[in-house]
Amino acid sequence: MNKLVLGLTLLCFYGCSQRSVGIIDADKALDYCTVQVGRTLNELKGDSVIDYTMMPRNIMDSLTTWECHKATKEEWTSGFWPGILWYDYEYTHSAAIKSEAEKFTSSLSFLAHTPAYDHDLGFLVFCSYGNAYRLTKNPVYKQVILNTADTLATLFNPVVGTILSWPREVKLHNWPYNTIMDNMINLELLFWASKNGGSQRLYDIAVSHADKTMKCQFRPDYTSYHVAIYDTITGNLIKGVTHQGYADNSMWSRGQAWAIYGYTVCYRETHDPKYLVFVQKITDVYLNDLPKDGVPYWDFSAPDIPNAPRDASAAAIVASALLELSTYLEGEKAAQYKNAATKMLESLNSSAYRSGKSKPSFLLHSTGHWPEHSEVDASIIYADYYYIEALLRYKRLNDGENVLGH
Repeated sequence: MNKLVLGLTLLCFYGCSQRSVGIIDADKALDYCTVQVGRTLNELKGDSVIDYTMMPRNIMDSLTTWECHKATKEEWTSGFWPGILWYDYEYTHSAAIKSEAEKFTSSLSFLAHTPAYDHDLGFLVFCSYGNAYRLTKNPVYKQVILNTADTLATLFNPVVGTILSWPREVKLHNWPYNTIMDNMINLELLFWASKNGGSQRLYDIAVSHADKTMKCQFRPDYTSYHVAIYDTITGNLIKGVTHQGYADNSMWSRGQAWAIYGYTVCYRETHDPKYLVFVQKITDVYLNDLPKDGVPYWDFSAPDIPNAPRDASAAAIVASALLELSTYLEGEKAAQYKNAATKMLESLNSSAYRSGKSKPSFLLHSTGHWPEHSEVDASIIYADYYYIEALLRYKRLNDGENVLGH
């Protein structure tokens, strides 16, 4: 698609969104989240006491209760449930919710003194301990964040210039050195640590990773590869492939969502205009081919569109990112991104995507790993995390507050 056609298409999309998008009742939506949080806590308690090492992970379409996974270094989603509790506490100021958040968060303290298993330490620690420290300023939480940032930095390879995402995949798939797009989210942990008592090296690693990813992990049309395979001797890109997407040359929806969120963070933390320019390009190509309701199919090239599974998690991630990104822009572009995010939240708030009374989760219709037929058309904990984050950001923005809650 040439630039003129792309521009006209986006203009139509944004113009239609601006005419149709209304004002979301954020308090009503957050009240819904609070009800669902209570239902989940009651379910986790059952007839006895809560096991604070067991974290909600998913609810398959045919089921009505959470499948929980043990909080271990291998379980990358363990930080999202504590993060949800901290967000709910931020909204409700409930002492009971704060107590639950503290207990679930403490189950991840072992990560502060455990060697790195893979790149997911940002997901695990910054969603849980990051929000905990932001809201309480407890120095114990801060130290866990700093220690874990140092652990994540051990996966950095200066020859390649990125963080090794999956050490286990080096032999399994014969990928000498791999970096996945999801890793862009973990840079926030490094940026924060470098500004709050950690070393300058953490900041430099984050910038190096972002720059090399920007150079090597995107196609000329600004769509992303899920995985970049690098040569460990030269540091050069060998090839871009997929792991959770439809094909090596397709745009996996959540991968592009991670990129949009990650480069928004990069601009926030560095104020380098190249990131602001770049994130708009990768955002626009994502928005261009979205379904009318703003919730993407799991992959933009899925062969069975319009019957392909959706990914509500990608919509929630992008909605949250765009609300922040809109604050770094002015005029029409800022309005376009805020309206696009509002459109996504309108859809997620509807009965088509809310779990409602059927399940204790917030949202339905996320896709975890379609190629492995895992968590397809499910409620997934990270969709709920970014959904409540987006609602809080929307509320703050409309209340004239800092969108990050600082």
